[in-house]
Amino acid sequence: MSEPKNPLLTTNRKALTVNLDDGKYGTFAEIGAGQEVARVFFHAGGASGTVAKTISAYDMTFSDAIYGKSARYVSQERLELMLDHEFKLLNERLAVQRGDTTQFFVFADTVSARNYTGTNEAHGWMGVRFQPEPGQEPSEIIMHVRMWDKENVLQQEALGIVGTNMIYGTFYFRENPRKFIISLLDNLGPDRIEVDMLEFRGPEFTLIDNRLTSLLLVRMGLTNAVMFGPKGVVLQPSEVLHKKAILVERGSFRPVTHVNVDMLKCASAQFMREPKTAGKELVVLLEITMHNLLAHGEIDADDFLSRVDLLGDIGFTVLISNYSEYFRLTSYFRRYSKEMIGVAMGITNLFEIFKEKYYENLEGGILESFGRLFRNSVKLYVYPMRKDAFDHFMTTGHTNPTLSSSGNPQTETSDDVLITAKTVNIKPHLHHLYDHLMQNHYIECIEDYDPSVLHIFSEDVLHRIQIRDDSWEAMVPESVMQAIKSRHLFDYEPPNIASS
Repeated sequence: MSEPKNPLLTTNRKALTVNLDDGKYGTFAEIGAGQEVARVFFHAGGASGTVAKTISAYDMTFSDAIYGKSARYVSQERLELMLDHEFKLLNERLAVQRGDTTQFFVFADTVSARNYTGTNEAHGWMGVRFQPEPGQEPSEIIMHVRMWDKENVLQQEALGIVGTNMIYGTFYFRENPRKFIISLLDNLGPDRIEVDMLEFRGPEFTLIDNRLTSLLLVRMGLTNAVMFGPKGVVLQPSEVLHKKAILVERGSFRPVTHVNVDMLKCASAQFMREPKTAGKELVVLLEITMHNLLAHGEIDADDFLSRVDLLGDIGFTVLISNYSEYFRLTSYFRRYSKEMIGVAMGITNLFEIFKEKYYENLEGGILESFGRLFRNSVKLYVYPMRKDAFDHFMTTGHTNPTLSSSGNPQTETSDDVLITAKTVNIKPHLHHLYDHLMQNHYIECIEDYDPSVLHIFSEDVLHRIQIRDDSWEAMVPESVMQAIKSRHLFDYEPPNIASS
């Protein structure tokens, strides 16, 4: 059904609109924080036309008897068991009676709201499985939310609102993911509810790319980070990072090069030799910031997907974040893990984090930012850089000395002098701070790097691809090269096409 011409956006009016929309009929199954979404629909009036059943199996024994066992009760696995069971039951009991005229749906959530002592993680999974038309195969929308209100009763209220928004959006905004996402926080705000994972599944959503919708969550301010696994699978950060040691490398990866891979390989080896990581499970992430994606104006969807695809092709997990400052990124990781955090970076990134202008909004300035960054077992692993490249960066703001001012590749220089974490020139008044961090091993040089790849820069590789200079092929991993050529990424064209 199309969106009503004059949508009424208060929570109760949304619920009433659904209640008065003939032909939509379903089950509300809610575990944790009360039956808050069902309550909204009952209070709105006309619920008998929408609600087939409500159920809330709080007791674990009852819950297991109905839905089967799962490792965690507040999890995506548990939510899917609830949707499976309730939708099957709905069809079995009502298909003959009204299946020809009714769009069946199930709304389910499994939630852990704030406990009495305030010591638990306040979060939950929500999902809607629905028929687009009577008798059609169902599709579903799944999302994970985090609750930021300090009081349990406020968290319950927020869950009722966001659940109602989700159901309303499923029926009226599902053909417009951007509008659906914006509507999730109607009558709320990101200070109350965070949506950090969203996935559209099924035949109704074959044209929707969940990586782009996830990116919209960050772009529209519903969360500050989203995560993708190999092959572009959307991941929920807390389930990936929970109690893990974390190593992250930030970059543009446009495209990923031998340098990116070598940096991460060397940093990983050093990170796993740390006493605090012994016997710990490790998560390795490649991170792209929204600032990087927006560097040339609006986000280029094809460019974004190309980067994510290439990183997935070589087996990496990708984080897209809105954290320009590293201390905010490590604070984000601390939500999920108390284990050691490692950050792999190049010399230019190290140099950038010592620029005081980035911390003018902090009362304690650069000292406060570093206090946040390096607390709780955080270490920087710094990859070396050729001196000519560093000098070029200091002069132009770009890292690639092999590009002339006209933008054409120059012959590689033979400059073997390297800038490392031990030799980088930090401003004189920050020398004592830097020396303290080096002497206490908060910053370390990456060892055992491959000197034969130090001349490679992503911007140079990209430029060579675009001017049809096939020398780029030796600068990236084999799988990346094949993917760029086979899928014509980054405006790649074979030489014979370019010359014809």
